[in-house]
This record gives sequence, C-alpha cells and structure tokens, in this order.
Amino acid sequence: MGQIKIYGVKDRLNPVKETLSDVIHSCMVEALGFPEDKRFHRFFPMEKEDFYYASGRTVSYTIIEVSMFEGRSAEAKKQLIRLLFERIQDKLSISSEDIEITIFETPMHNWGIRGVPGDELALPYKVDV
Repeated sequence: MGQIKIYGVKDRLNPVKETLSDVIHSCMVEALGFPEDKRFHRFFPMEKEDFYYASGRTVSYTIIEVSMFEGRSAEAKKQLIRLLFERIQDKLSISSEDIEITIFETPMHNWGIRGVPGDELALPYKVDV
C-alpha cells in the first residue's frame, strides 16, 4: 500500500498533475513492484505566498511524500528515489534541485484499509522487495 502526497506552487503543479502522477506511478511499479491498478495520489497545489522554499529552488519546487507499509529494502527505496529524480527531469523538465522526496514507512498494523487493519489484508503483491 502506498499513499502519495505532492505539494507545489499551484500555477506550476496544476498543469503537470496527470503526467507527474503517471511518472510517480511508473516509478512505484518498477522499483517497488506496486500493482498497475494501485494508484493513490493526492495533489496539494498551493498559492505561491503559502509555499516557502530555500534559495536555489524555483517556482517548480515540488515535494513528494510517500507513505507506505514498512518492509522494502533500502536498495529498493533508493531505486525509487533515483527513478523519480530521473523521470521527473526527463518527462517534465523539473530539475532535481527542485524536487524533494520523503518516504514514510509505518507497520502494516498502523493502517486501516477496507474495514480491517493492514496486517490482516491479503495483498496481491509483495512488500518485502
């Protein structure tokens, strides 16, 4: 299971939402073995005056937060990060300097999905990749 939150300046984020979602999802599928039909993305387009960022960043600055079950290897998570940087730059021309990625992992029993705790779900994919 994975939930993705994407934050950015509204005028820059809104026009690229669909492509960015496709890119993120392709990276999750390739690096972590997520099923093609499991996409849970939430976009948070913000007014420029509500989104502060460090010097050296531009209005294309984008934050990607990935919440998922714990259990993936460090190498699988690094691969996800590498793919995100590479593909976002290639497909959307957003510099790696303008992308920040954070992965939050929680035990499956801390999730509630379809009426049951996450550790009681029968998943059609592996978490320990």
